[in-house]
Amino acid sequence: MKVILTTTIKKLGKIGDKVSVKPGYARNFLFPNNMALRENKKNSEHYENIKEEIKKIEENKLNDAKKLVEEIKKIKIVFNKEADEKDQLYGSISKKEIIDYLSDNKIKVKSDDMLIKSQIKSVGEHIIQISPYEGIIQDIIIIVKKN
Repeated sequence: MKVILTTTIKKLGKIGDKVSVKPGYARNFLFPNNMALRENKKNSEHYENIKEEIKKIEENKLNDAKKLVEEIKKIKIVFNKEADEKDQLYGSISKKEIIDYLSDNKIKVKSDDMLIKSQIKSVGEHIIQISPYEGIIQDIIIIVKKN
């Protein structure tokens, strides 16, 4: 099914792109969340009329993402965990723990925006990536200390 995107969606396309998606994805996710329009002549004309308004909304999202990255840069993320004599943690640090730590510091990050390349299972410094908006990627250092 061909659709016109009304918002930037990671791994799918940018605002205004005409892309093919599975019908169920369009009906059940994109259309109810006002993220896309069915591609036809009427909707193409409608999109042209609302294009400026949508671009302003996307600019606001981009600015919010930049502010979020700046706030995250200011915070030092430190976890104190139980570890054995080889500095291996009993368990690992999950996305949820990191998100909870950030929300305690009044920063909201979605789980989908966070990328942990390798599990955090040992004491020391670990790097994760946060990508709150398409094209904005920030490396963040997580410090794990032994209790």
